[in-house]
Amino acid sequence: MAINNLDQLAALIQQQRDAMLTLWRLQVRQLPSAKQLDTPTLNDHIPGFLDELAVALREQSFESIAHALTEASPPAHGLQRVWDGFDITEVVAEYNILRGCIHDLADSNGLVLQGRAFHILNRVLDGAIGLAVQTYATQKALEVQQKREEYLAFVAHDLRTPLNAIALATRVLEMTLPDRSAEASQMLKTLRRNVRHLELLVGKVIEENTNLQTEVGIKLERREFDLWPLVESLIHDLHPVAGTSSTILLNQVPDDLVAYADASLLRRIFQNLIANSIKYTPRGEIIIGAESRSHEGVVECWVSDNGSGIEPDRLDIVFDKLESDHLHEGGLGLGLTIVKTFVEAHGGQVTVTSQPGQGATFRFTLPVA
Repeated sequence: MAINNLDQLAALIQQQRDAMLTLWRLQVRQLPSAKQLDTPTLNDHIPGFLDELAVALREQSFESIAHALTEASPPAHGLQRVWDGFDITEVVAEYNILRGCIHDLADSNGLVLQGRAFHILNRVLDGAIGLAVQTYATQKALEVQQKREEYLAFVAHDLRTPLNAIALATRVLEMTLPDRSAEASQMLKTLRRNVRHLELLVGKVIEENTNLQTEVGIKLERREFDLWPLVESLIHDLHPVAGTSSTILLNQVPDDLVAYADASLLRRIFQNLIANSIKYTPRGEIIIGAESRSHEGVVECWVSDNGSGIEPDRLDIVFDKLESDHLHEGGLGLGLTIVKTFVEAHGGQVTVTSQPGQGATFRFTLPVA
């Protein structure tokens, strides 16, 4: 009797698969992450899994289940659910909903699922849940690790600019204080040595993370604040990097302009753009500006220089990771990638225009509150 039940259930699953999937989708759509998915995405590997289940039921052997599940669809399904935005409890829930649909199918056709039929069905479904959850959890763990390491690389890169400013300020002090005391000289040497040590550590962190994907999970802490003081303080901090007098940094942001953004990330956006302009404008002028474009619901900001500019064949790739300019050594191609990542995290866009020998202008937008 149990064997007949297994064969009958396998036949019913294949014959009424579409109807059962319809019932399953109605219930799964109650899960928050499933509400907006179209039918093919929601189904994913479940139709194939039902075929695998029917085969396992027909084989009627506990020994065959482990082999059947080894190359089955649940691992691929678990991975897909990561991309669909499911949480791990929703992955378990959709398989348990399927379990209920199969029991309902058996009941409506007079099949009693008990004994061997009951155990085989649950063994397959429990094994499927285990494989799907294992793949899901592994992928999520990899993403968390990747995001942490990528964020560390971004922070390390952004430390380079203030470290350069400290190093250059130290050199200026050494040149302008020729009659300093022995104690002051020793302090300056200690400062220079420690800055160099930090630079080496930062460089090592960046180099160890250059092969990571740029998929940083960024949590924004937006607020409204005056933009002019932020730019002014940044110009003051970057003045040593600009060579004190060889490159002029001009703040042309209106003093009444209010931005709605994460102030820390916006500072890093400007820092990377200004540092990039300084590198290509050893003697010249860099203008930092912004304006409200209320009709578009954004504030547009820009950093413009009259330096060496960008070659036309590089304009489309300047924001790509590791696309550093071979003519300017010392960079690993992260600065403009950070700019693009942080601007897009705000919901804005960043663009660049340039002519060789005539400088470059980087523009980005920030949505208003």
